[in-house]
Amino acid sequence: MTDSDLPATAPAADALFDVPPDARRPAARVVLLTGPSGSGKSALTRRLGLPVVALDDFYRDVDHPGMPMRYGIVDWDDPRSWDGAAALEALRTVTTTGRTEVPVYDIPTSRRTGTTVVETQGAPLVVAEGIFAAELVEACRAEGLLADAICLVRPRLVTFWFRFLRDVAEARKPLGTLVRRGWGLLREEPRLVRRWVALGCRTATPGQAERAIRILAR
Repeated sequence: MTDSDLPATAPAADALFDVPPDARRPAARVVLLTGPSGSGKSALTRRLGLPVVALDDFYRDVDHPGMPMRYGIVDWDDPRSWDGAAALEALRTVTTTGRTEVPVYDIPTSRRTGTTVVETQGAPLVVAEGIFAAELVEACRAEGLLADAICLVRPRLVTFWFRFLRDVAEARKPLGTLVRRGWGLLREEPRLVRRWVALGCRTATPGQAERAIRILAR
């Protein structure tokens, strides 16, 4: 995927993320957590114990019209494979009402299989994690929802190895596809991190991010 393959950021944001006229003051705020696949986002959210919106569950079904392609399959690293407008609406709802319904996505079959409910239960923060979290920084900031936007970073080979082990253990895709995709992501990681920073995230190691989020949650 190259930068030219991505949709233009500003027009898309204007079209998809207009602030609704009846938006209410949020009771909780959002920490957007991104980083390369395998960088430790899910492990960090488990340690934090805060309400979590898994943004990867907003992937579109594999047969959705116009899905981007790469490696002979849908390019799941391209934001066009993901429903950012629905993800933003879920964050609006959970931060203002304390509750929202989100999809459940099955990665091996590349389809939504149901829904689940996320509740804040009085927590001051909601963590929204996924590789497309940076796509929501501008909109969340404009609506007063944003507490922080963090891109996790650690040595690329460490990320590659943990991603590969996870994907094989979960049988996410055929082994050959996992190797090709993993090698491609290893090479592209610096460019991806630069793009997420340009969209408004700051870089941090998992340990640094955990300390910062715990301070915000006090």
